[in-house]
Amino acid sequence: MADLEKQRIVAKEIEFVWAGKDKHRHKVLGELVAIDEKAARTELHRRRIIITRLKKKPPPLFSKRVTKITSADISIFARQFATMLNAGVPVVQGLDIVGHGHENASMRDLLLTIKTDVENGDSLTQALRKHPAQFDDLFCNLIAAGEHAGVLETLLDKIATYKEKSESMKKKVKKAMTYPVSVMAIALIVTTILLVFVVPVFEDLFKSFGADLPEFTKMVIGMSKWMQTYWLFFVGGLFVAFYIFKFFQKTSERFNYLVDKMLLKVSVVGTIINKSAIARFSRTLATMSAAGVPLVEALESCAGTCGNRIYAAAVRQVREEVAMGERLHFAIAASGLFPHMVQQMIQIGEETGALDAMLSKVADFYEEEVDNLVDNLSALMEPMIMMILGVLVGGLIVAMYLPIFKLGSVIH
Repeated sequence: MADLEKQRIVAKEIEFVWAGKDKHRHKVLGELVAIDEKAARTELHRRRIIITRLKKKPPPLFSKRVTKITSADISIFARQFATMLNAGVPVVQGLDIVGHGHENASMRDLLLTIKTDVENGDSLTQALRKHPAQFDDLFCNLIAAGEHAGVLETLLDKIATYKEKSESMKKKVKKAMTYPVSVMAIALIVTTILLVFVVPVFEDLFKSFGADLPEFTKMVIGMSKWMQTYWLFFVGGLFVAFYIFKFFQKTSERFNYLVDKMLLKVSVVGTIINKSAIARFSRTLATMSAAGVPLVEALESCAGTCGNRIYAAAVRQVREEVAMGERLHFAIAASGLFPHMVQQMIQIGEETGALDAMLSKVADFYEEEVDNLVDNLSALMEPMIMMILGVLVGGLIVAMYLPIFKLGSVIH
């Protein structure tokens, strides 16, 4: 019996197309997702449909690539589902509506699978826990607290708000990291093209001058010759370095720890990562504290949401100290990572019994700080990038035109 239940859980749902007549004898047709044909027929009979045709939906002529379920998809689901429950829609019907309306096919299949599990007697928490890759412990713990207290719609609204703020924070940090890297990559590509294809044309021209070239021009021509000879090794080296980095990133936790530690020390970018980690920690702990989740359990979830392994390790150490009876603000102070303002706000929250409110204010403050830092970084990077592009591209152009400026004296 357990094996049959396990098979039911892992079974992939199938799309069917059907035609028939409704209770008024009107012709109807549509599509249906079910585990097998028997389940599809059962569902149609439940809808009082007299089936005239039922078959598997044929695959499209050009099959679509399987879309990945992102954290943004989970955030959208949380908000839509919270809206459904707040409007008085039952859980199963809400899952069905949100699932069928989702644009991401993978997310749609996932939600309809969860709907089937709930229909078959699982609680919403149990159904979600079967998909840990999409619904982490934080999400499931908050849903469990909402089901236990009978305030599922309220907790879902908090989850939706939390997810939306987390997604906003991720986008801001990603913007701060991606913009300069992408521009520098473009500058590198442009410089390589100039050295490999443009400089050799000028070199042939200079040979006809019969005059000694400026040292700067000689240096650029030397770089061009090296690039023409070894450009394949250069590009290959970049790809190999990238592959090695991704390999160690996937396989070595210590490597990731060292990278995160190094990023915290980078000027400006490190400040953004520091403040975003504090904002995520505060927002997560505030949400879980408001839901009534025990502090030790909440801290374990917070460690996984900081976005930086240095902060994650510090939060786990704080959790151990709190589990042994230490007060939260003392444990936070001992970590050495959290500013004095955060320690004081947590202390006030503990003493007044309003920890969730104080942490929410901390999160609001640091989220605004990150927002301002990202905007300032973007404004600061524009002139810096223009300067770097000017030095790289402009330097090459000046090196190529210096001999032309001397052309008059050569002719004379």
